[in-house]
Amino acid sequence: MPPVVQALRRLPDARLTGLGAGLFSCAAMLLVGMLDQVLFDGSTIVYGVFFLLLSALTALSVRSADLVTAPISVPIAFAVGSVPISGGLGGLGGQIMAVVTVLAVNAGWLYGGTLIAGLITCVRKVRLMMQRRTNRRPERPPGRRPTGVSAGPSNGPRPAGRGPGQTKRRPGGARR
Repeated sequence: MPPVVQALRRLPDARLTGLGAGLFSCAAMLLVGMLDQVLFDGSTIVYGVFFLLLSALTALSVRSADLVTAPISVPIAFAVGSVPISGGLGGLGGQIMAVVTVLAVNAGWLYGGTLIAGLITCVRKVRLMMQRRTNRRPERPPGRRPTGVSAGPSNGPRPAGRGPGQTKRRPGGARR
């Protein structure tokens, strides 16, 4: 096994809640957007590539109970992080229009990252369901029945008391 894989296996298994994954992705994309604006003058290619990587990381780090939140939170993070690179002028209205323009022009990056997060969470969910299914059902040799089950249609004589069609008697002898 390569040393990189061995090093990755020794890392702790970080699992974020749905809210934690959303906050992490929003903060990370805002930081990427600010760094992109300063270092690369708001390059959408750099921003998009980091968004794809963050989408995969978010989908891999969210806990199993909150898998559905990853494909929802990454597009929100893309929008939050696009504020620094949008370059809007003219107050709040101009900034909002600039962010909407960045979202429209970079829809391919947005859809790609959302698709990556969705595919990763679907694969994780299927693996989790298969793992639960195999853990729930113990294997037994073919042709053998579990203990306590007979071969016939009934499981032996009925215990004394109520049977099919009988009603419960009240203490005074009246039927219910």
